Amino acid sequence: MFDLSAVQSSLADFQLDGWLLYDFRGINVLAGRVLDIAADQIGSRRLFYFVPASGEPKKLVHRIEAGALDHLPGEKTVYLKWQELEKGVKQLLGAAKTVAMEYSPRNANPYVSRVDAGTIELVRGFGVEVVSSGDLVQRFEATLSDEQWESHFEADKHTQAAFQRAWIFIRDQVKTNGSVSEYAVQQEIMRHFDENGMTTYHPPIVGVGPNSGDPHYAPCEKSCASIRENDFVLVDLWAKIDRPNAIYSDLTKVAFVGNSVPSKYDDIFKIVAAARDAAISRVRDAFSTAETVQGWQVDQVTRDVIVDAGYGEYFVHRTGHSIGQETHGNGANMDNLETREERTILPRTCFSIEPGIYMPEFGVRSEVNVLVGKNGEVHVTGGLQNSVLALF
Repeated sequence: MFDLSAVQSSLADFQLDGWLLYDFRGINVLAGRVLDIAADQIGSRRLFYFVPASGEPKKLVHRIEAGALDHLPGEKTVYLKWQELEKGVKQLLGAAKTVAMEYSPRNANPYVSRVDAGTIELVRGFGVEVVSSGDLVQRFEATLSDEQWESHFEADKHTQAAFQRAWIFIRDQVKTNGSVSEYAVQQEIMRHFDENGMTTYHPPIVGVGPNSGDPHYAPCEKSCASIRENDFVLVDLWAKIDRPNAIYSDLTKVAFVGNSVPSKYDDIFKIVAAARDAAISRVRDAFSTAETVQGWQVDQVTRDVIVDAGYGEYFVHRTGHSIGQETHGNGANMDNLETREERTILPRTCFSIEPGIYMPEFGVRSEVNVLVGKNGEVHVTGGLQNSVLALF
């Protein structure tokens, strides 16, 4: 539910004159979430909602969809012609000099950049400085309610159990039949989700040998490999409780289909685990000392461990991503590779830590989830894997 007092308090914290929220046909999903616009209520005309640092908000809506923002407080202006729209935007802004929008300079952070360049030009044309609303969005989209917090822990219980089911299934099938397909393991995990009231937007990754070295490999019924004794297997799975507003759990673990794990797998895993633990420590240290920490800083300490071990070229993605109602949420990512993530890690947010080393013959990733409590306490879910699991 939209909380005007909380938004205005945040505007004061960030020393902004206001927040201009804009949408057209659902292109700004962040504004839609903040303004409580349901997916089935998205219109076909441009709308603006301006929240000043103090005082009453203002709305600008099209005549055909004049009731689009009626659920929100504030004075309403209705436009029809494009000239009326431009005049209306100027009136919304009033004397504001610095306003936040879903914008990122040079599109450095595409997760925040939801407003088109032309609309930014329109606003700037009125002498207004536009800054990124990235941290504002986090406060009202990426922070978790108590119910969401509990839904993540509930999901974590079932996702961890899914690994146990997958490992037993692989072991039994290989011992009985000599092999099992990646796809069969994937579907066994999906049955586990279904039996435990969970949902996911995409089936999990099950990758054997070289396929584990592809971070986004996806087996399917017609294109998958067989898992046999002495194979290395990576499983990456994500799911949430099937109820409104629930939060995902997203985890990755690895195993060896045999009795004794060869050193070539274990040695790489130890490097990845050290990088993972360095990231967790960086977050914990920051919150224990009330230090402001940004996503890029967490990525960098993680990446440094892998680079120093001589495998930097094989770590080909960011350290982690925001987790919310979608697997990839709208909060700060742990990233200094694909973007320089300068959003602050906030209390009551959730994100993954998942460094990896991906080589042609096999790849290793270890993924856990981190939740920062309202008082700065740091929780790690998913279970810290400390070595490659031997399945026999």
